[in-house]
Amino acid sequence: MLENYLPILIFLVVAGGFGAVLIVLGFLLGPRRPDAEKLSPYECGFEAFEDSRMKFDVRYYLVAILFIIFDLEIAFLFPWAVALRELGGFGLVSMLVFLTILVVGFIYEWKKGALEWD
Repeated sequence: MLENYLPILIFLVVAGGFGAVLIVLGFLLGPRRPDAEKLSPYECGFEAFEDSRMKFDVRYYLVAILFIIFDLEIAFLFPWAVALRELGGFGLVSMLVFLTILVVGFIYEWKKGALEWD
């Protein structure tokens, strides 16, 4: 039984060793020329100009949540499309219900102005 897992163990050891060797080589052979620009803190491409605890607009979070929702929609669509033949008509109807609910939610958010960034 253990001999079935030996190739996997060998693969993991070789892959881990190869990764470690590349990291060490990059650290040893890589150029080290730090300057003020490289060492400066940055976020979003510009210097921080206010307190880090400042309040964000709620629309930022709405757009982030909408992105997550529609990203998850794609995550559900791919396996559904792969297994559509096995799911048959029930799978098609259930995905149409799922997509209808998401489209209604998208239209609602669009009408409420959540996607407008002023």
